[in-house]
Amino acid sequence: MTQGIVLDQGWAPPACTLPTAEQPLRVAEFDALFAETVRAVQREERERLRLELRSSPEHAARAAELTARENGCCSFFTFTLTIAGGGLTLDVAVPPENADVLDALQARAGAGGRSTASAEAGRPV
Repeated sequence: MTQGIVLDQGWAPPACTLPTAEQPLRVAEFDALFAETVRAVQREERERLRLELRSSPEHAARAAELTARENGCCSFFTFTLTIAGGGLTLDVAVPPENADVLDALQARAGAGGRSTASAEAGRPV
């Protein structure tokens, strides 16, 4: 099932403590979450990404569980899941030295024709 997954160099930086053999499985989990829940991707700052998710208790629980596990091996991530006004958003922040990891995450989340936005002129989304 994971044979076709190729890890991006920026996805798993040296600070990641997830065993190498488990990294393709984690990428697949994020890809599945993104494919099933992401409605919009916004990049307003180099170190911050906002994902608008389909709102449901199941999606919120799934995003919370996955991001909690990811934070356990890549502690440089700050994930903020917000449920308000009938919406569900996942904000992801990283320190400046890990912005390339956020670039890779944004590329995966934005795949499949979802809407994207960026406040940085000329920045690919």
